[in-house]
Amino acid sequence: MDIKKMVRKILEDIETTGIESVKKYSEKFDGYSGDLALTDAEWATAEEVSEYDREVVNRIATRLTDYHKRQIVNDDIFFKADSIFGLVNRAIDRVGIYVPGGKPLPSTLLMTVIPALLAGVKDIVVCTPPKEGTVNPLIIYIAKKFGITELYKVGGVQAIAAMTYGAGFKRVNKIFGPGNAFVNEAKRQVYGDVGIDSLAGPSEICVIADSTAKGEFIKEDLLSQREHGNDSKAWLLTTSTNLADYCTDPSIDIKVLDTLEACTELANEIAPEHLEIVTENPLKLLDFIRNAGAVYLGQYTPVPSADYFLGSNHVLPTGKAARFSSVLTVSDFQRRMTVASLSKEEFMADRELGIRMATIEGLEHHKKSMEVRE
Repeated sequence: MDIKKMVRKILEDIETTGIESVKKYSEKFDGYSGDLALTDAEWATAEEVSEYDREVVNRIATRLTDYHKRQIVNDDIFFKADSIFGLVNRAIDRVGIYVPGGKPLPSTLLMTVIPALLAGVKDIVVCTPPKEGTVNPLIIYIAKKFGITELYKVGGVQAIAAMTYGAGFKRVNKIFGPGNAFVNEAKRQVYGDVGIDSLAGPSEICVIADSTAKGEFIKEDLLSQREHGNDSKAWLLTTSTNLADYCTDPSIDIKVLDTLEACTELANEIAPEHLEIVTENPLKLLDFIRNAGAVYLGQYTPVPSADYFLGSNHVLPTGKAARFSSVLTVSDFQRRMTVASLSKEEFMADRELGIRMATIEGLEHHKKSMEVRE
């Protein structure tokens, strides 16, 4: 199967014929041919969520909010004599969030909606594949809790296309959220027509551990990320042969190295999505880590705690992308604009710099734009 060609065909169909093709592919891939928008009765299923699960969501939301609100960046405007310089932040007007199907993933919705709202985004669209023709009540509850009114029953490539081209609802400016290989390829192909957060690949975990680490903890941590799929990756880098023996499993790549410093160097080469450091003094090793999506220190900060309730974001770079990209933050939902206002005195004092550069580059009207101002 040529995923690239298949995805391109679906995208082209939806760009050309809109909602008609969205429904065609929804029926083909999800067995659903009804309206994309939720009915009033479906919105009402949020009331089915138990009090305990509501409390779980509320507590997680509080932790996420407390963590992410520290990322809010104020405008940076400064004055120099009569001139003005700086950067101002503006929220993206309209974003789309993709929540994968299969098992419900309310954590994905929480991890994306909360920083979006803190960034000041006003219009948020959520797309998720319908299961038996509807959406999980907990997803609906979270959407209602955060004031989202656009929740659509559409998944896969057709969801990415609908958000990009405005097929069935108004198009968005940037798309967030993970998906399978088809969704990932669709995001790659629509980039430019719309912004995307990242190209999320299979989940990854790397653990650096010494003889002080508890084998049961480490093995379960490594296997936890393997639950995301057979293509997920798990590495154990350790100085302890006993720990290596305990954690032996066909799905875990285990390396026994002479020193913890050697472990950190190999971890930097791997550039994993998640990196746990479970050693006698984990903080001591942090300075050696250059490439990782997230670093979790100590016996009681397993990756699943970050997946769900820790407060830091679990949308992270994968596939060695940690060498050049970062965890999802409030800033990903904003744009930064330069603001400048030169006084006449400063412009006249330094315009010769611009005139000379325009002359070197052979741009006559650039030069004249500065010369005509007296």
